[in-house]
Amino acid sequence: MNIDASLLAAGGVVQEKDSSLVPLQNGCICCTLKEDLIKQIGELVISGKFDYILIEASGICEPVPIVQTIEYLHENTKRCDKTVILDNVVSVVDAARLAEEFGGGKELLKENIEDDDIENLIIQQVEFCTKIVVNKTDLVTAEQLKEVEAVIRALQPEAEIIEAVKGEVALDKILGTGSFDFETASRSAAWIKGLEEIEEEEEPEGEVLEYNISTFVYKRRAQFDTKKFIDWANKDYPSHIIRAKGICWISRDSANMYMFEQAGSQKSLVNVGPWVASLPCREQQELLLSEPELAAEWDEKFGDKMIKLVFIGKDMDRAAIEKELDAMLK
Repeated sequence: MNIDASLLAAGGVVQEKDSSLVPLQNGCICCTLKEDLIKQIGELVISGKFDYILIEASGICEPVPIVQTIEYLHENTKRCDKTVILDNVVSVVDAARLAEEFGGGKELLKENIEDDDIENLIIQQVEFCTKIVVNKTDLVTAEQLKEVEAVIRALQPEAEIIEAVKGEVALDKILGTGSFDFETASRSAAWIKGLEEIEEEEEPEGEVLEYNISTFVYKRRAQFDTKKFIDWANKDYPSHIIRAKGICWISRDSANMYMFEQAGSQKSLVNVGPWVASLPCREQQELLLSEPELAAEWDEKFGDKMIKLVFIGKDMDRAAIEKELDAMLK
């Protein structure tokens, strides 16, 4: 229901039939309304009336599909007289709610959450952005604010954190920043950085942040017993893990790589295609020559087959988690 349009009209901001108000309703701009979003942005750009377009998505929107839509529009118009460039992706965090309802962020790991899993959305929105506005800072103590920001930083080490009261933020912090780059944003989440950093160390020690929030990478040249791993993830998963993501080599399908992902109570294990080591020799050699990162990790016996999982959590017992995972290896 387009409640906002009625409120704006009632307040005299715009008239209900005013062409400057474009309602996108009965759907979601990150999925069913993608084409509508492209069309409406395109029309606003062509009109030449606006310097900046601000999209305020609902609190349950996933940021990546919206960004992909705007990037698609840019790629298809960048040689035209008028184009659109994505400048910034801002996530707004309610400091008071995170501190009170989610225990300073600690309960982003809470179990027995509804299937829609708001914790999963919070994590996605924090992981994929350029700026994070931590709002309602006046409603939390200094210690609570530090803990909230420590949890945010554990998930997203790159984005600039801006503290705010009643949503008041200097416009130059969020408009006309030139700060967005898709590749950089895609690689800014802590779990991605964890996977990248392991390439530089043979046996990484992990990182301990404030408030006993820590990260570590579990890496083994072995495969999981599929049933044992799934049972562990469903029944015995440590409650202190906030976020986990990475690749798995599993016994049920040795030829294919699987991506394991956990955020909040949601977990998934999804086939993402064949290991290079499962491909014909000629294809293997071509890929090894064209991809230095793949060649650097290549093992004579196993090729690229491995388990490599990043864990982010609070009060995690790394030794205990690794022991449980090792017990599932074949």
